[in-house]
Amino acid sequence: MGVGPILVTGVGGTVGGVGSMVLDLVRAQGVPVRALVHHDDERTSALRALDGVEVVVGDLTHGSDVVRALAGCHRAYFGMSVSPVYLEAATTVAAAVREGDGLDLLVSMSQMTVSQMSLTSAAESRQQRLHWLTEHVLDWSGAPVVHVRPTVFMENPLFARVAAASILRDGTIRLPFGSARTSPVAAADVAEVIAHLLLDPAPPARRVYELTGSHSRDMAAIAAEVSTALGRTVTYVDVPYEEWLENDLKKQDLPPHVFDHLATMARLHRESRYDRATNDITELLGRPPREFDSGCRSSTSRCLE
Repeated sequence: MGVGPILVTGVGGTVGGVGSMVLDLVRAQGVPVRALVHHDDERTSALRALDGVEVVVGDLTHGSDVVRALAGCHRAYFGMSVSPVYLEAATTVAAAVREGDGLDLLVSMSQMTVSQMSLTSAAESRQQRLHWLTEHVLDWSGAPVVHVRPTVFMENPLFARVAAASILRDGTIRLPFGSARTSPVAAADVAEVIAHLLLDPAPPARRVYELTGSHSRDMAAIAAEVSTALGRTVTYVDVPYEEWLENDLKKQDLPPHVFDHLATMARLHRESRYDRATNDITELLGRPPREFDSGCRSSTSRCLE
């Protein structure tokens, strides 16, 4: 592994806070970190106060900002929130890495849906399509990239906002998943995998890691796990898809791109596209993934109470 700081992007992200956790995990090992942030605000001031953290304010779609952020770094993590400019940002990063000569590993956040996509598939959201294209752009660039493909986060708004609202209201999880099975993954596990890859002295043996919970199960089983985590009964209510869009998702007042992405994720759940389970987290971290009723108790209580 080379010398120099590790660049971490997405530190200000909201879903799961993966970038922020990666920064903390890398920093805890005494490795210097450079954080690329989009806004110079109170969170940025708090980062500047941390030992071993250098802050660069910039935009992932601006080439000069990305080149400045990557300068002198030997490894980097690329991730950002759901955004219409995701592919533009990824392409800018790919071009900057291609022009540079010091990076020996780029860990890129992708998503599990990509594993079942092709050039001609059309059932996915625009954001999922941007992730599929991003993987190809990064591969074509020749960057030393490893793609991390998590399934749906436990902290995804489907659970942390939409389901949380109905849990608060009447102790139900209202989602249109039917009897399909899913395997949500804790953001903390994804962050730990990314940090593990960034800190590994040897280059990763694989180009893609697929991250899921320990097993796939239906929403009735997940409701039971949430009940245990919260210490009160929570039940699953299967809602017709169109009714759910109108009465639950639209009330979240989301930007159109995000709304489309979450609506598509819900539909693909119902079609069993998230019925996946892998051993990648266990193989990389030497322990099973967190679940709603155990290791993710803190994030569950934060998101679902």
